Amino acid sequence: MNKPIRKAIFPVAGFGTRFLPATKAQPKEMLPIVDKPVIQYLVEEAVSAGITEIVMVTGRGKRVIEDHFDTSFELEYTLVEKEKLELLEEVRKISKLANFVYVRQPMPLGDGHAILCAKEVIGDEPCAVLFGDDIIQSKSPAIKQLIEVYQETNCSVIGLQEVPQEEISHYGVIKGKKINLESIKSDSIYQVEAVVEKPKPEQAPSNLAIIGKYIITPEVFNCIEKGKKSTGNELRLIDGFEVLLQTQKIYSKVLEGKRYDTGQKIGLLKANIDFALERNDIAPDLKKYLKSLNLD
Repeated sequence: MNKPIRKAIFPVAGFGTRFLPATKAQPKEMLPIVDKPVIQYLVEEAVSAGITEIVMVTGRGKRVIEDHFDTSFELEYTLVEKEKLELLEEVRKISKLANFVYVRQPMPLGDGHAILCAKEVIGDEPCAVLFGDDIIQSKSPAIKQLIEVYQETNCSVIGLQEVPQEEISHYGVIKGKKINLESIKSDSIYQVEAVVEKPKPEQAPSNLAIIGKYIITPEVFNCIEKGKKSTGNELRLIDGFEVLLQTQKIYSKVLEGKRYDTGQKIGLLKANIDFALERNDIAPDLKKYLKSLNLD
């Protein structure tokens, strides 16, 4: 029987340079979509898929993430005093979402190195990995879609998105063959044959881009350590997958739902607009404002 996916790694130690100066003193993961930080949406995604332990790999200047998911006695007391009970309930929910564990990545030595920092906490278990930029709106949580493939295959699973050929050089890409799994009704599952980091469009083996959601088996940790180091002595997860493919199958799935790349300014803006339009308390005024702009 496959071991259940109970834990998730969140590598959140990056500098967020694309959003400077906003991220000079604030983690980019704490930038809001309407009134909730990006990182909370991702934690809620993991929890809704049955994950009970969240392992945050943080770095210098990320303490605010820990504070966000901690109890805030002073704030809760103030909300009680002011009888803002609905807000009180919202705030209290945050610290109760899961069991939170924090480890530090002392130096920015790549996404693979960040994952290795969580190795001792994860132990000999498969786990999920969610990077802090990819929000996917879907009926079934995106990471749950990958967990379902893992439960059928007992192998690592990579989240994919089909992207235009001219954008493929911004992503890691898979070469794979489409397969059918008995328990999952989907025509977008692939067995991975190779992974390629940011190929030129004319050299890309497919338009299937790797995005920041994975299920990894325990063997991946050792494979990352054995993988080739890139510029700056960095360790990358994709290089670990190359090593893993020599001894173990890897599967992938094109994730269902609408993706927002909140690591890009335009992606974060789109997410704010779309999420706000789904809110009964905001949508009417926002629609009026958008109409007043007389946009083509």
